[in-house]
Amino acid sequence: MPSDSRPQTAFELQLCARHLVQQPLTCMEHDPEIFRMVRRHEGELDRWFTQRLGYRLHVNADTARLFKDGCVPRRRPLLTATLRPFHQLEYVLLALVLGATVAGPDVVSLRDLIERVRSAATEAGMFLEDSPTMRRALVSVLQWMIGRGLATELHERIEAYAGDESADAVLKIRADRIALLPLPALAGAESAQSLLIRAERRSAMRQWMRCRLVEEPVLYRSDLSDTEWSELRRRLGEEERLLEEMFGLALEARAEGIAAIDPSGTLAERRFPTGGTIGHATLLVIARLDEERERSWHWNDMVRVVSELAENQRRRWAGDMVDAPERLARRVLDLMLELRLAEWTRGTDSADPSSGDADAAIGGDLPGEHSVFNMLPAAARFLPARMPDAGQLPMQEALW
Repeated sequence: MPSDSRPQTAFELQLCARHLVQQPLTCMEHDPEIFRMVRRHEGELDRWFTQRLGYRLHVNADTARLFKDGCVPRRRPLLTATLRPFHQLEYVLLALVLGATVAGPDVVSLRDLIERVRSAATEAGMFLEDSPTMRRALVSVLQWMIGRGLATELHERIEAYAGDESADAVLKIRADRIALLPLPALAGAESAQSLLIRAERRSAMRQWMRCRLVEEPVLYRSDLSDTEWSELRRRLGEEERLLEEMFGLALEARAEGIAAIDPSGTLAERRFPTGGTIGHATLLVIARLDEERERSWHWNDMVRVVSELAENQRRRWAGDMVDAPERLARRVLDLMLELRLAEWTRGTDSADPSSGDADAAIGGDLPGEHSVFNMLPAAARFLPARMPDAGQLPMQEALW
């Protein structure tokens, strides 16, 4: 328990812990009240995160950074301002921009920054063509940085560059915050694979499983070894107490796995079920897959199902999605994969959803020709008691 057990202190600690796990880079100008609480309880929060999850909290005058080493979430893409997952080009440009700005200067023009990025790309043996696609991707990256307090527009708007290659702007760069972005596991990593291995501290078993319960929608039995599963079930009461104290989470255990349930529904990065075209379409797809659970669903089958649903819901769903069933199908399947309601497998052999082969839909790529889309047990909690009527979402069971 916190050293000061007054209800207000416990409430503030939990509020700060929930915020930091959602926003591991917290800036004072974005969340002044939360930031003040984080500074007030820095010692207790750091003890919580270090001892219980293996994370590390760094706080300075106007920035709090939670270094979340311990486990690698299967699907946690960076999102653009429109909540679209980053494409590969945007990830490449982000790495180049961060590398070009981490040493300053504090103020830079957009044109100078672009030259720095091109120079960094050349040093890395890459060529960046001056195309509308590249300009739009760079604008998305800079908007992401601005939204996280890494840069500020001082003069003109960067979005003009997306449609006008001659457009310019002036940016203030927070190099000190950019320097806080890399995780410790990055130091010394010689390849992407070695980086993932260093970041996935599975040897610290209890901390690793705790991290998975916090960072993932559900921890399946198949994710764990027999030893890990036995240890987790044996200590389930203790784990639930710790996670309830820190985040207000309740654990629900089933034979298929364990889910961390947030009664408030605000801790998850993406809420579900939800309204709108994507949310409604996802519920209908889950119901359809459940009706024909014995068949194998390939990408073309999923596009056909979504196309049929879109035609039936034409008057209720967004017109741009109805007229682009492949794009709608990709958004629906991406959501199901992100929430671990489904996975891609190769034929009848289950593959690790975190691998490129099993889950090639990350970032918008399509799965392989022989991939099969399978629902996972947690999807059962979102099966409707009845089909939605007049665009309304059905009542959902509280637990899966």
